[in-house]
Amino acid sequence: MTTNTSTGAADITTAIAEVEASRTRLDLAKSAPKVFRAIVGFDAAARAGLDPALVELIQIRASLLNHCAYCLHMHTNDARKAGESEDRLHMVAVWREARHFFTPREQAALALTEALTLVADAGVPDTVYAEAAAHFDEEELAHVIAMICTINTWNRVALSTGKVAGTDERKG
Repeated sequence: MTTNTSTGAADITTAIAEVEASRTRLDLAKSAPKVFRAIVGFDAAARAGLDPALVELIQIRASLLNHCAYCLHMHTNDARKAGESEDRLHMVAVWREARHFFTPREQAALALTEALTLVADAGVPDTVYAEAAAHFDEEELAHVIAMICTINTWNRVALSTGKVAGTDERKG
């Protein structure tokens, strides 16, 4: 069975606008501004000193695992703007089968992202933690862990408040 997937940019823009207009869930930034600002501050502190490309890989992998289309759309676009290749973006979902696209350091961060994002499944195995610790000094590792926690928080905010993929409410 073949489906026609050639949707024009105007069609997508119209569809996004229609979905956004029908959204009925609260806006966390308006309803709890102090909470929202705290998450923004946590995010900024977590990413400080980390390679921006690594930050985007972490955010993309967690967003894939959490099925957060809003964050996935935002962070794949951010990664492209930062110069990330389409090949690597396509391989994030299957990075274990495409390890040659990623450095050992990135692989360690992706594995830790999976373990921490899916922490209820099996915790964070010692082997995953040890591999990450072998590639990051203590301060970097603390920031990687914080970045993983941050994107998981953003994913949960976006999913619970019905954020629409294709919109990006950040200023700038």
